[in-house]
Amino acid sequence: QVQLVQSGGGLVQAGGSLKLSCAASGPSFNRYAMTWFRQAPGKDREFVTGISRSGYRTSYADFVQGRFTISSDNAKNTVYLQMNSLKPEDTAVYYCAAKDTSYTYVPTEPNDYSDWGQGTQVTVSG
Repeated sequence: QVQLVQSGGGLVQAGGSLKLSCAASGPSFNRYAMTWFRQAPGKDREFVTGISRSGYRTSYADFVQGRFTISSDNAKNTVYLQMNSLKPEDTAVYYCAAKDTSYTYVPTEPNDYSDWGQGTQVTVSG
């Protein structure tokens, strides 16, 4: 099991930017697929972006449309989500999730993950 601690988030105007962080505590960070999901009230949790174990691949949801970037600092066992050109519909609680996996691709279903960060609120005003 990996422990995930998130930071960042907050309130921003449409068109603005935010950067989220997710720090992982565990013995095998390079074996984890690291991902970001989001969930708005009354809606299903949805995949945003992720990076596979060892950084072989990255994956983005279609709605990102080039606005978000996932990155990893292996020395700090931390992944980041840089969000630019934010829209009101991006408003949600953002969660990071990790999976110890042999896959070289990024699982994209919430049920694929059992280790989650505490969540961070992102609110984008119109």
